[in-house]
Amino acid sequence: MLHVQHDYCPEMERKCLKSQYDKSNHITICHRFAEGQSTCKGERIKLDFCIDRYEYPNQEGGHPPVMVSWYDAAGACGAQGKRLCYESEWVAACEGPDEKPFPYGWERSSEKCNIDNRWINPSLKKIYSSNPDVRDPELARLDQSKPSGAMKECVSDYGVYDLTGNFDEWALADHDRPKQRAVFAALKGGAWGHVRNACRPVTTSHEPEFTYYFVSFRCCGDPRTDAGNAPAADSETP
Repeated sequence: MLHVQHDYCPEMERKCLKSQYDKSNHITICHRFAEGQSTCKGERIKLDFCIDRYEYPNQEGGHPPVMVSWYDAAGACGAQGKRLCYESEWVAACEGPDEKPFPYGWERSSEKCNIDNRWINPSLKKIYSSNPDVRDPELARLDQSKPSGAMKECVSDYGVYDLTGNFDEWALADHDRPKQRAVFAALKGGAWGHVRNACRPVTTSHEPEFTYYFVSFRCCGDPRTDAGNAPAADSETP
């Protein structure tokens, strides 16, 4: 894992220089932000945490599991002595020390991260089938992911790969959202399609039980204290 210490801004205001309204998803995508014109609108919060360099199971070249709920993800991280990342931790690891809107900079790029792939219409009946002979071929047909870490420029300045694009990632909400289906869960990063794929956006329209063919996760944890000093910012911990 990578150790991150960061003074996190809970509310960041940026100027978008080039935007696009996507009718199919009912969202506005900012393609380029003004560099050096970000304003923190809230009181900063000190964060000190560890995060997996790659999506679960944190292996370069690996393929994260899909069709996992928030509960599945939390359980898998817990089994390793870790936990899901809080939204703030996920964003801090994505933006890096210079608080960029994308992990790689200020302009959205499908060359650096696995995004903007063409839409393939899924068979919901097949992907939710309990029969693996029906489900697995459909998941394989829909899969447009890249092996973890394969896109070498899709990395934040903290050294975390594939935060935007590739898979949506479950995270733990920093606050309850009683009016949202997500309640205490959140989906971060966007998957391999044409969506916002930036560090700040969050999806809260799905309940924690939700599973889908491009939803996965990565794990976070608290810095170890049993060995005395916390690890350095670029160090690996189990």
